[in-house]
Amino acid sequence: MTETTQVLSHHNLLPTYARQEITFVEGDGSWLIDSNGARYLDLLGGIAVVGLGHLHPAPLRAAHEQLDRLWHTSNLFYTEPMEQLAAKLSDRFGGADAFFCNSGAEAIEAALKWARKATGRSGLVALEGSFHGRTLGALSVTGQPPKRAPFEPLLPGAAFATPDTLAGHVGGDTAAILLEPVQGEGGVHLLSAETLAEARALADRHGALLVFDEVQTGVGRCGAFFAWERLGVKPDALTLAKGLANGLPIGALLVGHDAPTAFEPGDHASTFGGNPVACAAACAVVDTVDDDLLAHVRSLSDRFAAALPNTRGLGLLLAVELDGPAAPVVDAALARGLVVGTAGPTTLRLTPPLTLSADDADLAITTLKEIL
Repeated sequence: MTETTQVLSHHNLLPTYARQEITFVEGDGSWLIDSNGARYLDLLGGIAVVGLGHLHPAPLRAAHEQLDRLWHTSNLFYTEPMEQLAAKLSDRFGGADAFFCNSGAEAIEAALKWARKATGRSGLVALEGSFHGRTLGALSVTGQPPKRAPFEPLLPGAAFATPDTLAGHVGGDTAAILLEPVQGEGGVHLLSAETLAEARALADRHGALLVFDEVQTGVGRCGAFFAWERLGVKPDALTLAKGLANGLPIGALLVGHDAPTAFEPGDHASTFGGNPVACAAACAVVDTVDDDLLAHVRSLSDRFAAALPNTRGLGLLLAVELDGPAAPVVDAALARGLVVGTAGPTTLRLTPPLTLSADDADLAITTLKEIL
């Protein structure tokens, strides 16, 4: 890509991101290569998306094979990859029906509509500091006022609690309690098993539905296929996206077989939802996230936590709390060939591929310690 082309493409993009002045052109495992040929160790993984690393052979092969067969058909028909993925996710959950879409925010939108129709109620309870997406419905249940304020008025009926005040916000008009097992964008804060258990009890007591946003925490990111498996509380429904197809756009709402179905034909839709290519890749991802890989995730998590001070999180959804601003550390790491992110003004976020090797983890740790 020429310098002229780079300048033109910068001018032709709406400024919705604070992008670094780097253009990545290739990826291989846990490494990225920019347009100048420089290599970077990727500890961000596309923000917890490229869970198996760049160009992992399993989803790559599955996507290529499906591209040679069928790219798209209307959701008025079934496709084999869609049905296979729904079955695999149902097995992982312990019995669930799936709605497929293209992103985490879309999955949240589906969850909100499902909960309201299933209960006939309008109230939604989320946590302060939560993040559920940037579409109007998802933003309405995001507990970060600076993100909501420019776009108000939003969806009515949302209330925001802290873990200590959750009981005071759930009542007879509550359709759903919506929680991230680990708040990602909100600073990588792990909810306690006690908080999740209380949410489960409150939902049962008041006839509400418990929904977990596992867009960032699911598909092995936290050391189990779903984060709730490590915390011991099963929801009625959950949302997935990010790592599900290792970088191809996909989202999913899973509704447990014990929860009300609610949806009927015409209630909700997504033109590209359940795309055969994305679903084929996702099937390969689900098969690859096995017990050995999950044990590797837990081992690497312990390795980072032991080596870096002020580390919190679960699995490979980690944060390092700094004494000062995080942005200069991100810039310094990038200059040293290490890609990391932020989750707040003073918080580094680490979401590397789950397949990161121990040697590459040690290289990343050494680089971060030198910078810090």
